[in-house]
Amino acid sequence: MLRIHVTGEDLARIRLADRPDPMWETVLSSLRFRDRRGPASYGRWRGQVRGRLRALPHTLRALIPLGGYFPDFLTPVTAGADWEERVDRLRSTPRRQLRAEMLTLDAESAVALPGWVRELADGERETLDKVAGDLDRYYRSAVAPPGIWSAVQTQVDADRALRIRHLTSGGIEGLLHGLRPVLRWESPVLEADYPVPRELRLDGRGLLLIPSFFCWRHPVTFYDDGPNPVLVYPIQHTVSTLPGSAALGRLIGATRARVLRCVGHGATTGDLARRAGISAASASEHAGVLREAGLVLSVRRGNEVLHTLTPLGTELLPTHALGADQW
Repeated sequence: MLRIHVTGEDLARIRLADRPDPMWETVLSSLRFRDRRGPASYGRWRGQVRGRLRALPHTLRALIPLGGYFPDFLTPVTAGADWEERVDRLRSTPRRQLRAEMLTLDAESAVALPGWVRELADGERETLDKVAGDLDRYYRSAVAPPGIWSAVQTQVDADRALRIRHLTSGGIEGLLHGLRPVLRWESPVLEADYPVPRELRLDGRGLLLIPSFFCWRHPVTFYDDGPNPVLVYPIQHTVSTLPGSAALGRLIGATRARVLRCVGHGATTGDLARRAGISAASASEHAGVLREAGLVLSVRRGNEVLHTLTPLGTELLPTHALGADQW
């Protein structure tokens, strides 16, 4: 059980993160990559990522064990920073923090740790750079691809919209009560199921609530809460469906939907007319509307105009329309 003790001063300093945290999502996704939890939420993602990665890097497997403690330095507090800045912050982790956290990892681990962990505990920069590099490469394969990150953002944004609604209608108390069933607010304590008994006293430091796509079942917090306590909590997943051809036709019209599909990986106006079975004038008109809607980019090359899909146009199409492996 996790029990977070909240003072009146803390209530005024509770905040809701305005976006998913890429470091937390990356670390937590490495757990989802290896376990079988949430097949409806993560099954397709696992299949796609396993097509790129045969296995999780050995450094991450050792530092982020299934069902156990993982070091705080992997998710540094860097408000507003981009991914590169977060990785740089990880690379500059103080030696004393590394030593303390590697000792904790050793004490909590059910298996013998590899020898390089001792090097990390000693603050060896080459080993720390190796960990940072592996985390970065895993992030770019498993979390950063546009189709994946946009899905993470979309579902986290939906959760935030619900929390903000609770906040505007019921204040902080309404926000905290609305976090059920994952979190239970019985003033002055916020409780949650947790793998180990944990008492967290905020003592006026406040709390940052971070909704997470890859967090599963129970929230996560820092082992050493420090000056900026954080609580990462799992969102309620909505299993979305990819738009089908019929639905897309109802949305933008059958002919225009056909033209959008015919753009594929690039097509001239003449190509569109031939593929869609319409006149060149009609193809040009439909392409113009799609361009104005931000679904198509058109570039003139000599006497021809080449049309390509924008990211928004690609996401709108059913997966099979491009023959691509989109999540």
